Amino acid sequence: MASTADIKNGVVLNIDGQLWNVIEFQHVKPGKGGAFVRTKMKNVMTGKVVDKTYNAGTKIDIENVDRREYSYLYNDGDNYVFMDATDYDQINVPAAVVGDAANFLLENQTVTIALNNGNPLYVDLPASVVLEITYTEPGLQGDRSTGGTKPATVETGYQIQVPLFVEQNTKVKVDTRTGDYLGRVSD
Repeated sequence: MASTADIKNGVVLNIDGQLWNVIEFQHVKPGKGGAFVRTKMKNVMTGKVVDKTYNAGTKIDIENVDRREYSYLYNDGDNYVFMDATDYDQINVPAAVVGDAANFLLENQTVTIALNNGNPLYVDLPASVVLEITYTEPGLQGDRSTGGTKPATVETGYQIQVPLFVEQNTKVKVDTRTGDYLGRVSD
């Protein structure tokens, strides 16, 4: 069993059967009274962020989380299949664990998967991906002004908002956290 002295950024704690990832921590030693550790943690499954304070020396339960690089292979209906690049083992990840990341997954794309006791916890994508626009309404002459947007469907089937001048078959950079258009990409 570990203590609060072992808390670091990125450590995963098991609190009441739920896994929490430490985002920030601060060891505080006030002039009067005992020292304590102030933490900001994110629930691994739900994404909820909470602040929690521990007295110094309190026993905590640290979970072993293995983060590995995987290549996305295909979707077989209920699961997404990934392959470990080092030993070529394949892993099936349920659609519920993949979540919104499915909107940005392309075949052979490298992602990071966090595993706890062999169970996938979450899929971590790069900050941005390059996707091709498969359908969008054509822009009209004079639609080059700033501020206007239109819907566009990318190759994964996800719909994003793009500027009016962006045309079909254009490669664009998309933010995987928000789904926002970041710019055009030249080949």
